[in-house]
Parts: sequence; C-alpha cells; structure tokens
Amino acid sequence: MSSEYLLTLNSSKTQFLLIGLRKQLDKIHNSSLNTTHSARNLGFIFDEHLTFSDQISAISKACYYHIRQPRCIRPYLDSNTSRTIATSIVHSKLDYCNSIYYNLPKSQITRLQQIQNSLVRVDVKTPKCCHITPILHSFHWLKITERIEYKLLSLTYKVLTTTQPPYLHNLISVQPNRNTRSPYHVTLARPSTSPSLRITDRCFRYALPCLWNHPPSSLRQLHSSPSVSDLPVHAPATSYSLNLPLSPSINPSLFHSRLKTYLFHKSLPP
Repeated sequence: MSSEYLLTLNSSKTQFLLIGLRKQLDKIHNSSLNTTHSARNLGFIFDEHLTFSDQISAISKACYYHIRQPRCIRPYLDSNTSRTIATSIVHSKLDYCNSIYYNLPKSQITRLQQIQNSLVRVDVKTPKCCHITPILHSFHWLKITERIEYKLLSLTYKVLTTTQPPYLHNLISVQPNRNTRSPYHVTLARPSTSPSLRITDRCFRYALPCLWNHPPSSLRQLHSSPSVSDLPVHAPATSYSLNLPLSPSINPSLFHSRLKTYLFHKSLPP
C-alpha cells in the first residue's frame, strides 16, 4: 500500500497495533512480532482490546488541567463568559470522536461524566457534596451518555437524508414502507445475524438500528425516496438499502433542536 501511493514510512514514528480478543492476542504476543498495546490515530488512542481506557485517561488529564486553570480568574468572570470558556475547551475534548464511546462499560462512561461534573462545580463554585443534577438541568447540558447518542443520531439523520458518507450509508438498511406519497416513520432494520461477541454491539451497523428506532416517531418522520416506489407490490417486507436520500419532513436545525430536547428529558427528567 505504501509503495502504491509513493509513501515512505518512518520506522521511528510507526507503531504496529493488533486488535482482538485476549486469547487471540496472547498467541501473537508470544511470537516474534513486536507490537504495541495502544496507538494514537488522529488524536484518538486505540488500545488492543478497544476498551479506550488509555484514551479516557488522556482526556481526563487534559480536561482536569483546563478545569483547574480558570479557577484563578473565575472571580473576575461573569457566568456566561466562564461557561463559554468551559464548554469551548472541555466539552470540545469530551465530544471529539465520542461516538466511539457508545456502549462502553458504565465504569468508563462514569469517568467521563465526572469530568463534566467537575466542570460544572468550578463554574458555579459549588462544593463536591452538592448534588450536580439540578445544576446540569439549569445549564441545559446533556450528560455524557446522551451526548454520545446525540452524535450518533445526528449522524444517522445525515446519512439517511444525504447518503453521505458512503461507507456508512452502505451499512444502513431500512424497513420498506408501502405508503410512498406521505411521510413515514423510518425504521432501521437490524442485521439478520446477531453478533456472537459483546463488543460487536458497539459497531455502527449493529448499534444504530437499536438507537435510531427508540426516539419518538416525530423525529424519525421522513419522506420516502423515489427508489422505494420501484419495489414490486408483492415484494417481501424485508429490509432494503437506500439508493437515494430521504427527504426530511423537518429542517435539520429543527430536527437537532427536537433531538436535544428529547435526550435532555431522557437524561434529566423534569
């Protein structure tokens, strides 16, 4: 591959990472191959078991550093300015590639949630013993789990309405709908074979149907693609792949606004 694109690899900056189950990797580690336990790709740390523990540790270190810094100048800032600085620096780190955190063990998500909680406490200058949920509610901030779901559902909406990017669009199948002239509630079909490994549930192909099919139907209401009308009337009601984008019944800004409201009430019920 490197010779085909006239690339030269720098051996001092190149790492060899194998990802797999522990039993599989134990056999390889005992061989002569020199592998690493984790490697950084586009600023995100991947480990050999995809636990992302190293990534979350690195994010925690960076975020807590930036959380401590504003304490020195917090008395001189108004609430809006302080909150803007906090969200631009810390939330941007928490949200970067956060869709990869989907379905991680609760212990790992809790580590990320503790960062957000610390950010809130610094902003409002509240002690650790104070309950954080009412403050999050007043800020109208989504918790970490819902921020991850927001990213994935937004991405799904984009894929359905634009068919981009193609490598994700090709992984989505939609349950067919016979009413091609009116909006309908798009339901994603689950893969015919269930994964035998728990980690597989975290991948886009398996996770998205479960996640997309749960929100209210008003969020999943799209107009049928013309390609659907080409299906034979007697065709079985199985899944099909979209050849053309679906037309949204609501504009993207309204969709994202309603999506955040839905996830906000799910995360922080009134």
